[in-house]
Amino acid sequence: MGHDHSHSHGITATGTAKHRKRLVAVLAITLAVVLIQIIGAMVSGSLALLADAGHMLSDAAGVFIALLAAWIASRPASDQRTYGYQRAEVLAALANALVLIVISVVIFTEAIRRLGSAPEVQTDVMLYAAVLGALANLVSLLILRGAQKESLNVRGAYLEVLGDLLGSFAVIAAAVVIMVTGYQAADTLASIVIALMILPRAWHLLRDVVDVLLEATPKGVEVQLIREHILAVEGVVSVHDIHIWTITSGVPVFSAHVVVEDAALGARGADQVLDKLVSCLGSHFDTEHCTFQLEPVSHAEHESHQHA
Repeated sequence: MGHDHSHSHGITATGTAKHRKRLVAVLAITLAVVLIQIIGAMVSGSLALLADAGHMLSDAAGVFIALLAAWIASRPASDQRTYGYQRAEVLAALANALVLIVISVVIFTEAIRRLGSAPEVQTDVMLYAAVLGALANLVSLLILRGAQKESLNVRGAYLEVLGDLLGSFAVIAAAVVIMVTGYQAADTLASIVIALMILPRAWHLLRDVVDVLLEATPKGVEVQLIREHILAVEGVVSVHDIHIWTITSGVPVFSAHVVVEDAALGARGADQVLDKLVSCLGSHFDTEHCTFQLEPVSHAEHESHQHA
């Protein structure tokens, strides 16, 4: 006896879709600063400023991909794609992580090439552009702060903006060092710092994406605790084939086979058991996609391939 106890038959709004306006605002701010920093890098000759501009450009591309993916994910489900296109957001986050890794490698390689032959840098232009970038990143962080826990893509954008802010601080520090000491290699060293800051964030985002694609149990969900609460429901004898995974950010899914006493599976009894199971699950695992297969004890001998 299978039962999907979801009361929503449409596509659940994904985490990115809920915060589309925030992403559009951040995209506009980021593109404006990228243009200013590229011009500033060309005028000043600063590799660090160009690296920061390149990083911000990759962020802008990532936000655009996230917005495009959110639109694709909103398309309705069909018989061929029963969950619709919601995984498009996860694929966009994957692209974001890979782009970040490529950008960091390119920056690091160019910085190493310039070590020992650092060109003279016009620090005034470099400093002004870096300060402007830092202020813009602060505004973007404030815009995304409340939404970054609800979506991999929004979290990716938030982490990228945070990295941009740290990168801007590195450029500002390099400009001040050059102005005070004349040590031109500070610009190249700041580029290496920016590249090294990008990699850990890219790795964490990539790891989260892989967890979703491998349908790992969502973070913070204790399967054993859920099992114990299901077993505490009156009439339940055992539970097996528990599966908990995530379609995309904000859309977790749960399914399980629940063995129930034969007497509890009358017409009203089955309904009461299901209501109790859904209520229990809602208290410990927030999901609208909840599927239980109720099985009488007398059917247990047919369940030879049980899992978790």
